[in-house]
Amino acid sequence: MTTIKEKKKKDETKDGEYLITYTRHLEKRLRNLETEKQLLDAEKLRLEQELHSLRNEIDRLREPPLVSATVIDILDDKGRAIVKSSTGPSFVVNASRKVKNEKLIAGTRVALNQRTFAIMEILPTKLDPFVKGMEVIENIPDISYADVGGLEEQVQEVRETVELPLKKPELFENIGIEPPKGVLLYGAPGTGKTLLAKAVAHETEASFIRIIGSELVQKFIGEGARLVREIFNLAKKNAPTILFIDELDAIGSQRLKIATSGDREVQRTLMQLLSELDGFELRGDVKIIGATNRVDILDPALLRPGRFDRLIEFPVPNEEAREAIFKIHMRRLHVEKTINIKKLISITEGATGADIKAICTEAGMFAIRKDAAIITEEDFIDASNKVLNKIKDTLQSSGLYA
Repeated sequence: MTTIKEKKKKDETKDGEYLITYTRHLEKRLRNLETEKQLLDAEKLRLEQELHSLRNEIDRLREPPLVSATVIDILDDKGRAIVKSSTGPSFVVNASRKVKNEKLIAGTRVALNQRTFAIMEILPTKLDPFVKGMEVIENIPDISYADVGGLEEQVQEVRETVELPLKKPELFENIGIEPPKGVLLYGAPGTGKTLLAKAVAHETEASFIRIIGSELVQKFIGEGARLVREIFNLAKKNAPTILFIDELDAIGSQRLKIATSGDREVQRTLMQLLSELDGFELRGDVKIIGATNRVDILDPALLRPGRFDRLIEFPVPNEEAREAIFKIHMRRLHVEKTINIKKLISITEGATGADIKAICTEAGMFAIRKDAAIITEEDFIDASNKVLNKIKDTLQSSGLYA
């Protein structure tokens, strides 16, 4: 039988095991509570940060709106200036300490405090959405002078007028002359005017802004002239820049004594363009290239030296030029080796560079239609007939079509 002493010893052992188990349970629970406390502290910190952010947003929204204005003149180096408010009147105001005085110059757009009219910040230059969305090509398409065929003389003149002043201005300084301001390319459609302008921009690694003359014709009075000003400001900002004005005759036609209100608005745009081309302010590294196929109707004031210093004609390519153009467009084509390129040159008399490119494309389409792997001479002749609208019987009678 179990003695009283042994029974008491067993009871003490059970009590000790129970206390150990209970202690471990409490320690585990304590760890869980500590983990939970850390999570709650992190959540509290996040909510406090969010509350602080929301309070800042509320304070910002409660701030009174600022008034936009334009600096007219700087009075002293302490930040006092004369500004013209967008609401109409002009004020003599002080600048906030946050605004750097050296950045305050005439013509700068600023924001004014609505109560004190102090200058609070400098605003970015205002640009029309049309100008902002303009085709500013900083990464020029991979077009080089090698892609321009049959225009060696024109390439040389454009390079002297546009490329050299941007890449080697010291040449003009040494000689003592001012570099030409602009060049006008004229000739029949498709003779390579736009292509050469892009090639020059690629070779000079300059920003390339291309606009169409008709885009500057606006409905309301003064809008076209304002767009011209902002376009030239955009060109200065992105300098060195080549500003290419295509279809210049849309706004550059001769001014007439008798004109409608629409004609007079186009003339105002032209006069603003004339002012920008030959204004008092230096344009810096901004070169102007104009292009038109109606040079005969342009205003004489636009053609005088000082605005477009060089007028470069782009004629319809002769036989030598057509051969060079054909070779350029055939470089990437899979053509048979027996093609007589002299025959193609002879049947494309009067064709422009754009016509020859279209002929090469159509010849490829004829080959695709026949499910052929290469382009044959017959494909080129059929393409010439289609593009140039020549009669096949005439070619057969002349012995040019086999």
